[in-house]
Amino acid sequence: MRLTLSRTALLMATALSGLALSGGIVQPLRAETATPAAPAAEIVLPAITVTTVASHKLEDHVLASGMITPVEQVSVVPLLEGQPIESLAADVGDTVTAGQVLATLSTATLTITQSQLQATLSSAKSSAAEAKKTADRTAALFAQGSTSAASNDQAQAALIAASAQVTSVQSQLDTVALQLTRTNVVSPVAGLITARNAQIGSIASAQGNPLFVIIRDNALELRADVAESDMPRVVKGQSATITLAANVPSLTGTLRLVEPNVDVATRLGRARIALDKPDQVRAGMYAEADILIATHNAVAVPVTALGSEGNESTVMVVKDGVVHRTTVTTGIRDGGWIEVLTGLSAGDTIVAKAGAFVTDGDKINPVPATTN
Repeated sequence: MRLTLSRTALLMATALSGLALSGGIVQPLRAETATPAAPAAEIVLPAITVTTVASHKLEDHVLASGMITPVEQVSVVPLLEGQPIESLAADVGDTVTAGQVLATLSTATLTITQSQLQATLSSAKSSAAEAKKTADRTAALFAQGSTSAASNDQAQAALIAASAQVTSVQSQLDTVALQLTRTNVVSPVAGLITARNAQIGSIASAQGNPLFVIIRDNALELRADVAESDMPRVVKGQSATITLAANVPSLTGTLRLVEPNVDVATRLGRARIALDKPDQVRAGMYAEADILIATHNAVAVPVTALGSEGNESTVMVVKDGVVHRTTVTTGIRDGGWIEVLTGLSAGDTIVAKAGAFVTDGDKINPVPATTN
């Protein structure tokens, strides 16, 4: 009995000693619980800049370039040849009127010829008067039977010949008078003289260089070369802005003529643009033309939003955060905008930059583009 109690006391002491080593706290036994699972990682969608399709005012332009030239250039040549130039009344840069005398030719030879013909005319008239008297007298005698028919016919023939001589000399006098008027070289039109080849003492001739060159009414135009692909869109009556060299203000003009042919070598057509203020330019200047083809409101997107797939133009349309590649038909381009004829409607949301790393069917976080 005593041995049993001692063993029991020893067991109790050992248990208390272990309790003390464990910190003196007796914890109740409990079932082992499972560690909870970590939450799933959240999917982050790429932030892509988008913009809303809207209507914009667009202008269609065609660019061309060329030289300033006269609308019509008139060459003045002498109407009378073989006479020396006696004086000059106009020079390069002068503005002249129609009929104004530009130069005079020598009249000496023609004056002498005129005097000789006047003397010949007086003699011819005297002969004609005498022939008429003879013819009248012979006709009277023939009527009385005092002379033969042959004598009468001869007298009448002499009268006809004398009258013809008067007419011939008078015609020559009229020709000389006309030539004398043509010794004054006059301007056939009003305008600006751009060249003068006439020199005092030189013999007037219609061959070779003209005596003077005149820009009719001082009217200038731009003869602009137009790309073959743009020719069908360029028509008479369209307005244009003309840009010349630096520090020269821009001019306005109107297409007055579109030439019907295209150069087979350069593949360029030509449009003639009349200038509203030709006095501000000079013939021979180089100029560029911005021709306004049309102006209208249309659905348009930024050029940066336009992509391509094969031969088709595409944009990335965003619906409910999902990207959809859409084929579109484009029209005119004006600056940073391009017209969309089919495939989009005003109010659609599209990716602002076609180069964004998104493909058809991607989910994105749309970020509206900021407007400056």
